[in-house]
Amino acid sequence: METSRLWGGLAVGAMLAALLTPTLPANAAIPGSEPVPDPIPEQPVRSSLGLVLEEVTQLPKTEPYPAPTDQRLVRHNRINFIGEVPDGSGRMYVPDLNGPMYLLDHGQQHEYLNLRDHFVDFWSGAGLGSGAGFITFHPEFEKNGLFYTTHTERFDGFAKTPTFPSQTNPGSGRTVSVVTEWHATDPSADTFEGTSREVMRIDFAGQIHAIQQIDFNPTADPGDEDYGLLYIASGDGGNGVKSDDPQNLGNPFGKILRIDPLARDGRNGAYGVPDSNPFVDREGAIGEIWAYGMRDPHRFSWDVETGRLLLGHIGQHAIEAVYDVRAGDNLGWSEIEGRLLYDNTDECALYTVPDDYDMSGYTLPVASFDHDPPANYSCSSDSGHAISGGVVYRGRFDDLRGKYVFGDLVNGEVYWTDARQMRRGSSTEATLHQMQLFDTSGKRLSMQDFVDDPRVDLRFGTDSRRNLYLLAKANGKIWKVVNTVQRPWPSEVVPSLREDLVSYYDFEHPFAPGAREEDQGFSRTLLNQVNGGNAMQVTDSAYPASDNALQTKQVSPEVNGNDDWKAGTWNQNGVASLAPFAGAEQITVAGWFKVDMDGPALNSVTADPTDRFNAIGLAGVLSGNSDGHGVRALLELINVDGTLRLVALGRRLDEGASQTFAASADWQSLLPRGQWVHLAATFDYTTGKMALYRNGKAVEGFYTSAGDPWQVDGSGTSDTLPRGIKVGGSFPQDTVERNPCDCRMDSLMFLDRAITPDEARAQYQRFVTAR
Repeated sequence: METSRLWGGLAVGAMLAALLTPTLPANAAIPGSEPVPDPIPEQPVRSSLGLVLEEVTQLPKTEPYPAPTDQRLVRHNRINFIGEVPDGSGRMYVPDLNGPMYLLDHGQQHEYLNLRDHFVDFWSGAGLGSGAGFITFHPEFEKNGLFYTTHTERFDGFAKTPTFPSQTNPGSGRTVSVVTEWHATDPSADTFEGTSREVMRIDFAGQIHAIQQIDFNPTADPGDEDYGLLYIASGDGGNGVKSDDPQNLGNPFGKILRIDPLARDGRNGAYGVPDSNPFVDREGAIGEIWAYGMRDPHRFSWDVETGRLLLGHIGQHAIEAVYDVRAGDNLGWSEIEGRLLYDNTDECALYTVPDDYDMSGYTLPVASFDHDPPANYSCSSDSGHAISGGVVYRGRFDDLRGKYVFGDLVNGEVYWTDARQMRRGSSTEATLHQMQLFDTSGKRLSMQDFVDDPRVDLRFGTDSRRNLYLLAKANGKIWKVVNTVQRPWPSEVVPSLREDLVSYYDFEHPFAPGAREEDQGFSRTLLNQVNGGNAMQVTDSAYPASDNALQTKQVSPEVNGNDDWKAGTWNQNGVASLAPFAGAEQITVAGWFKVDMDGPALNSVTADPTDRFNAIGLAGVLSGNSDGHGVRALLELINVDGTLRLVALGRRLDEGASQTFAASADWQSLLPRGQWVHLAATFDYTTGKMALYRNGKAVEGFYTSAGDPWQVDGSGTSDTLPRGIKVGGSFPQDTVERNPCDCRMDSLMFLDRAITPDEARAQYQRFVTAR
């Protein structure tokens, strides 16, 4: 059974996105084109197929050189591939961008070669792909001892002449990629001794998208035209957004090159250009080009059964794509991205292709996914998505065989497509399926769980027996796929609630750029983890299908400062993605809570060291004029006539009074310290009715204010955008500390209607039975 990743709320979310997306001008360069807010509306399908991962090894911690300013480079190490040495020894090779090249010899680790020790200008401290990028072994390595590496160096003012003229528009972060041939005196040795020579040197304008991968076609046999030819994936240097470099056949930027490393008739006498390359005889073209029109050709592999080359191509701000690449192909960057038009005057939009626009010269993706950035996040920022090209699996597991396995290298999601559906020239692309991952005990985990980091930096590799491996820079570990399982994906939300689930934070989806949680509701509103950042996401289970929870707490009770751990989102002008709560007739706030305190925290705002706050904040939706404290709908513990009680506290009108529905029972019997409890609060602003639920059952209570503080007239709340959400305390903009909660929270739900008693019961049961 397979289910959609985002539920029926997708349709609602699409309408909401259309309402909230600013109107963009048409692409001036292409009359008749219109902006496309959501380039690929279809989401990957949740697959019942899962991979069982067994840890193989963890490679040593390494550091970039020089010390980086970009924290995305600060990893346990920067291992980025795994393959098998083609000599029958069974040894696996693993490059680390920070310099080392490792051999794994039947469980033993060997540092085979460290490029940082060999090149005085070695550079790995700026640019996500900088450093010792790749290593590949000649198919006759066992006999000739030849292998090849690519690494980056800082620009030296042309003390060393580049193989090609330097890239146009060079920036301050100029980078040089170097391809080197090494000759091992003893090919069977686990540490390198021998000689080396430079094969190619390319000067890039910036620190990104230099040479990513170099490799030989493993499906070519001796005597085949492609045997022993070296493929070089050369990015656009970050320059494609403002130049025609990827489309210009007179340079190597944004291309896949193919050379003969053993010949010497090339431009620098260090390699040869195969006569069969597609542009050898084209005037103005460099013969080294095999395919072109690329931004960041990150990872490619050959299907060992069909021989076709599949490329995982990292896009700009919208589309990550897989291409079936052949000689002479033009992937279209930067005139198109994926199957849409690109305009370099607006990096945040793609455009429709008019009927009269000729796309026949472009090779289009066979599979792709888009970034789909959160509602309150800039498209020009790192939205935590980039494709990690994989392999067509041809190993021993029947249910995985014939599937192209790849992923999102940033957040670590793993996908598959049916290789037979990935058809060149088709008007439709292959369906993407998101796979489940399990450890060897059978526990379902995400790659973010496996690495204990929101940013995974995922890569794939295989060995000669077609075993599949996953590896991550985040913790420097390598896993082998040792089994597959078929298991339905847990469905945690009652179907009747999906369409009304504005925001849903299950804390299983940390935002890869860090310190935030991705919303699984239709509004896609990022939840900021204030002060504690990534450390606020902890391993804990409120219910069987859960792995993680949110930790909130008071940090310095004696200090009047802003360091308490809380969460939320805030905007002085209102949070546009929370528009369903503007004029809302009903609201529900619900979630799992585990309280670790006996009463309100010490008041850090007043001078009295014994003074305490009068409430413990759980979760709520702010009002349209809130200072960060005032709410439209809130679930909280608060002093009512001198007694702390569990309450639902709501406000219908921004300038109006609040009403509180308080539980009659002692709060500690409802929320025993250290125990997970599911709570829900509902608000009907048209009737003035409120309710509380605990573990699916209604809680008896009373209204604390007599009369009609809401001024009920049959209509909903003020028709203003709420200024945000607050979780675990007030003031999510972090200007004041108030009502902190030493708590753990899980699966927080914010709905734009009041759930019924039957739904409260059903949702609780769904949580406790879903696995």
